[in-house]
Amino acid sequence: MQTFFRAPRIVVLSLCLAVAGLGYWSTGEPAIGQEKKEKHPHIHAALKELKEARKELKEADHDFGGHRVEAIEAIDKAIVQLEKAAKFDKK
Repeated sequence: MQTFFRAPRIVVLSLCLAVAGLGYWSTGEPAIGQEKKEKHPHIHAALKELKEARKELKEADHDFGGHRVEAIEAIDKAIVQLEKAAKFDKK
């Protein structure tokens, strides 16, 4: 049976939806005791979620239908880009 999407498209789409979904659930409010409102809270929340997803993929006892390796690689690339974007904004 042929699949319509190739693995990289699925991974990229999943990451985009995950990052977009974070904006829906995140209030952007500072944490208790945090005096200054964090700049770009959704980017920082996405980084946290991506790192947790990466850990979950690496620790899983199956390969997610053969998509685990490419998913981890895509997450690594997304993390690097988000960290660069966050660092650039601080300049």
